[in-house]
Amino acid sequence: MTQFVRHFLLALQFFTRIPVTGRLADWVGFSPAMLRASAAHFPGVGWIVGVLTAAVLWGLLLALPPVPAAPWVAAIASTVFGVLLTGAFHEDGLADLADGLGGSMDRGRALEIMKDSRIGSYGAIALVLVVLAKVALLALLAQTDAWLAVVALFAAHVTSRTAPLFVIRTLPHVGDTPQSKSKPLAESLSNGALAAGLLWWALAMVLVVWLLPDVPWAQAVLGAAIGLAWMWRLLQRRLQGFTGDGLGATQQVSEVLFYLGLALALS
Repeated sequence: MTQFVRHFLLALQFFTRIPVTGRLADWVGFSPAMLRASAAHFPGVGWIVGVLTAAVLWGLLLALPPVPAAPWVAAIASTVFGVLLTGAFHEDGLADLADGLGGSMDRGRALEIMKDSRIGSYGAIALVLVVLAKVALLALLAQTDAWLAVVALFAAHVTSRTAPLFVIRTLPHVGDTPQSKSKPLAESLSNGALAAGLLWWALAMVLVVWLLPDVPWAQAVLGAAIGLAWMWRLLQRRLQGFTGDGLGATQQVSEVLFYLGLALALS
C-alpha cells in the first residue's frame, strides 16, 4: 500500500500542478523506475482532475442564473480551470505534435520541429479547435442535463487518461531519448501496470453507471476508443512510435471524442 500511494503521488506531481512538496515529496522520492511504475496511475490522476473540474462545472451551473449563456460560461470556466490544474500539460503535447506532423512529412524533420518550444500555426489551430470542441460539447451536454454534463466531465478525464497506456504498451518510444521527459515512462509498461490502470478506469465507469444508469456510456467510451485508434495509427504511420507529445495529443483527442460519442448517442 505504501508503494501504491507513493507511485500515485508521483503521477499526480508529474501530470498536475497540485503541489507535492516538502516532507511529503521527500517521502515519495523519485527514480526512473518509480516514474515507470506510476504509469498505472494515469487514470487515477484523471479521477482527481475530473472530480475537481466537475465540481467547478457543477458549482457554476447551480450558481449562475438560468439563462442560455450559463452552460457556456460554466463550460469555459471548468475548461480553463482544468488547463490551470494540469499546467496545459496535454494541450502542449497536442500543439507540438500538430506543429511537427503538419510542418513536415519527413519523420526526422517532424521530430525536430516537435522539440521547438515555440508554437506554430498548426499547433495554434489544433489547440483552438480542440478547446472549442470541448467547450461546445460540454455546453451542449449541460443544456441537455446539468448533472449529465458533470458526470460526463469526470468520466471523460479518467477515460482519456487510460488511452495513452495502450500507446505506451504497443508502440516504441521515438525521439530525443536522453532529453525526453517521457522516456522513463516509455521504457516499459508491464501487463500489471496496464491492468492497474484499467482498474482505475473500470471503477470510474462503475461509479458513473451507478449515478446515471440510463445514459449510453458505452457509446461515449466507443468514441474515446475511436480517438485512441486514430491517434495510434497516426503515430505508427508518421513517427513509427510515440513521443510524450503524442501521449498528450492522444489524451486530448480521446476526451473530445468521448463527449462527441455521448452527444451523438443522446441525439
